[in-house]
Amino acid sequence: MAYMWAAGFSWMPQRVVRFQATPSYTHRSDVPKAVFSGIVEEMGQVRRMELCSGLSLWDGSMGEGWELEVAASEVLDGAYLGCSIAVNGVCLTVTEFDSESFVVGLAPETLRRSNLGDLKNGAAVNLERALPADGRNSGHFVQGHVDDVGVIEEIKPDGEALWIRVKPPARLMPYIVPKGFIAVDGTSLTVCNADPSEGSFDFMLVSYTQKKIILPKKKVGETVNLEVDVTAKYVQRSMGSIIARVEAMEQMLALSMRSMDRLDEMERILAHSVRSIDRVDEVERIVAHSVRSVDGLEERIQNVEQSLS
Repeated sequence: MAYMWAAGFSWMPQRVVRFQATPSYTHRSDVPKAVFSGIVEEMGQVRRMELCSGLSLWDGSMGEGWELEVAASEVLDGAYLGCSIAVNGVCLTVTEFDSESFVVGLAPETLRRSNLGDLKNGAAVNLERALPADGRNSGHFVQGHVDDVGVIEEIKPDGEALWIRVKPPARLMPYIVPKGFIAVDGTSLTVCNADPSEGSFDFMLVSYTQKKIILPKKKVGETVNLEVDVTAKYVQRSMGSIIARVEAMEQMLALSMRSMDRLDEMERILAHSVRSIDRVDEVERIVAHSVRSVDGLEERIQNVEQSLS
């Protein structure tokens, strides 16, 4: 006779060891935030994906929600209630498990952001346990917080390697750069090419990786969960205020340039006015000379008239 432990420290005899959270189990403050590496540990298999009613909520009331049960082996080593396991790159909390499978709940936001809602019984999924604090990270820091789904546009063999091109939502493209990190269905991958004009990126899978993950089994048109490198998000957030200030300065500079153009135009008008005044002065000098010439002519005429008389 085996025994099962449930939150509340009650011991109950069971024929199969099955750990299950009771309504009294709500939170483990001693559990650190989960971080993953994107190095898939095994491929599990979906046992069931169903909408369950009669779920105990935090306030003791009853509700309904989606539950996912996955058959696994390696990721169950060291498992406990409330531990985190990434399923196709989505960080999920274990609510029930035994030696052959585990159960997780799927929140509405999880279903909106990822492709887990499309899973069918028997489907293969990538699985990874959260990294221990002193564990080695052979991939990159993956939060398990999927940003959105992308669509596979092309799958192309290249010798023993496999090239896959994916079209993500446009809002994610600024965070995807050549040789940068990205998690695709929970797999840490290096971006080979990123084309903002076409709104797509690609990566390459070596033969070893192809055997360890679900990506090669997918077809063109199918979706993949995407999580961009969180570092890029922090950089954008930290640079946001600086960019705003630079843009404000650029606007002020443009306004100043327009003001300078107007000043140049005013100077040209003033210069033209000065030239016009100079021409008037010249005309006045000519007229004055003409008047003096006329005055001298009148005097000469008077002298001639006096001599004749």
